[in-house]
Amino acid sequence: MPKSRIRKKADFTPPPAKQATAIKLTNRSWVAPVMLALFLIGLAWIVVFYVTEGDLPIDALGNWNIVVGFGFIAGGFAVSTQWK
Repeated sequence: MPKSRIRKKADFTPPPAKQATAIKLTNRSWVAPVMLALFLIGLAWIVVFYVTEGDLPIDALGNWNIVVGFGFIAGGFAVSTQWK
C-alpha cells in the first residue's frame, strides 16, 4: 500500500501591521458649559413659571412657557451629542 504524502504546513505569517490612524481631536471645551447652561435655563424657566403662578417669565405665552422650558432642556440634550 502506498504511503500518503505528508503536506508541509505553511509557515505562520503575521498579518500586516496596521498603520496608526490620526485621531482628529477638536477643541470641544464649549460643549459642557453650554449644555449645562441650557439645562439650568430650562429648569429655571419652568420653576419660575410655576412659582409665579403663570405671571412670569412671559405672561402672554401662558402655558406655552412650559414648552419653552422643555425646549431649552431639549437643546441641552442636542448639544450633549457633541460631547466627546
